[in-house]
Amino acid sequence: MKMTIALSLLLFSAVVCAQQNAVPPNPQTAKPSTPNSEAKIDPVKEADIRKLLEIGGSRAAMVNIMGLLEKDIRPLLKTSLPPGEYRNRLVDLFFEKFHSKLDLQQMLDLAVPVYDKYFSDEDLKGMIAFYSTPLGEKMVKNLPEVTSELGENGRKFGEQVGRDSMAEVLSEHPDLKKALEEAARPPLPK
Repeated sequence: MKMTIALSLLLFSAVVCAQQNAVPPNPQTAKPSTPNSEAKIDPVKEADIRKLLEIGGSRAAMVNIMGLLEKDIRPLLKTSLPPGEYRNRLVDLFFEKFHSKLDLQQMLDLAVPVYDKYFSDEDLKGMIAFYSTPLGEKMVKNLPEVTSELGENGRKFGEQVGRDSMAEVLSEHPDLKKALEEAARPPLPK
């Protein structure tokens, strides 16, 4: 069950990251945005979306976020599997296979209809203008480190809040604390 949740989280996060931080292919070689899309996106607007994603440093941000997610999910996968020396190898092989199947371009194409939905072409042109300025370029350059640092700080903060919350719940509910302690004890020999 834990492994299913961890895998689902990994896959869901990959899609979300792709949609939020996508990088476009070369507009001359671009494939349609999504194979199942019924409504066509104006080619000029699509080119602007792809340009924005390109100059916005989206590929680097997506790769960074995927690395952070893998770092968080790897231990979840290990602990979701029964103990044994096989676990590290299995998890390593899983991520190796996952990366070999992960078509970043396909994921990145998912961003185009999302940007089309939420931004007008005027919005896109304004953002392109911003990311073409020295300040926009600085933002793109520093965003992977900022994202990484914020993610790590958020993880640590969340862990502390989680520990504090559990300690308070167990303190307020001694019956649950006792049940947890009993469940954690190894079974008595028969």
